[in-house]
Amino acid sequence: MRYFANKMRVTVAQIAPRLNRSNLAEAISIVVAHKEKSDLILFPELSLSGYMLQDKLLEDAWNIDELDSLKDLSLDVDIVVGAALRDGDDFFNVALYFSAGKLLSKHDKVHLPNYGMFEEARYFRAGKVFESFLTKFGRVSMVVCEDLWHKSVHEDLMEQNPDYIIALVASPARGFSDNGLEIEEKWYAIIKSVALECQAQLFFVNRVGFEDGLGFWGGSCIVDAKANIVHKLPRYKKRVETFEIEGN
Repeated sequence: MRYFANKMRVTVAQIAPRLNRSNLAEAISIVVAHKEKSDLILFPELSLSGYMLQDKLLEDAWNIDELDSLKDLSLDVDIVVGAALRDGDDFFNVALYFSAGKLLSKHDKVHLPNYGMFEEARYFRAGKVFESFLTKFGRVSMVVCEDLWHKSVHEDLMEQNPDYIIALVASPARGFSDNGLEIEEKWYAIIKSVALECQAQLFFVNRVGFEDGLGFWGGSCIVDAKANIVHKLPRYKKRVETFEIEGN
């Protein structure tokens, strides 16, 4: 069953998280500054934690009850953040959707990269499922970065039949050439394909900034259900912008 909204005001926060807990204060300040003109505010993967956490997980990972300030703010606007979350002795790379004063949904990143510059599988426990859930705007599915590079996930998303797909990403810049940035081209090909396959609007939220020699390229965008990029933020620059889109 499809749910329809005439218009949505989506704020994309393309930020540069730091490797400490100060990111929560920055996220709160962004929400407070933009909540009156937004219906939904989106932050990148690990936006509350920074990416290259490694052993810092033990001191910097969040317990869910430490994020009650975001629950409270979600009385005014829906909020999606990425975080390193502690669950007992385990740590998960999660996307959290806050709405109406509660945590509406949590997605644990399923596909943890463990090659080249990436060591996530060494520190995080993998999630197991992909789920969709109902919001005031329609049915939503969330994914985190590497999840979208697996065809089986595309099939799962098609089965869920979402109106909106939210992809939280921390993609380092790789593959510089005379024609542009190869990783950007690959990502846009993937998200356009997924949006078209699912007939859903897709919100791609990538971070910027530098961590331990990694530079993140940004390029956050909104893709419509016909695979058109309808809004896009620049590479490498920290930006927080609000876009009005048609409901699905």
